[in-house]
Amino acid sequence: MTDKIDNVSVGKKANVFFDGKCVSHSVFFPDGSRKTVGVVLPNSKLTFNVGVPELMEISGGECQVKIAGESTFKTYAEGSSFNVAENSSFDIHTGAEAVNYVCSFL
Repeated sequence: MTDKIDNVSVGKKANVFFDGKCVSHSVFFPDGSRKTVGVVLPNSKLTFNVGVPELMEISGGECQVKIAGESTFKTYAEGSSFNVAENSSFDIHTGAEAVNYVCSFL
């Protein structure tokens, strides 16, 4: 995973969730697609509800994730990713460090 995204526009207003425990910015591509680039703060335990399929790429840190329908949490670290189905959810738990991510809407 590279450290930058080329040839895009970035939304000026932050997407702030869970009282600021997760903050992202929208990134718009020339083809009309959108991703978000964000961070989940340390020691957070959050549940995200997903309307459309998503690919979550972890670009920094480490977290534990349990996708709806799965029985256990799995660990994801920098360079790893997971998919979340349409109309689903996932729990994400962070430890002592923040988790950076890129979310692609599929």
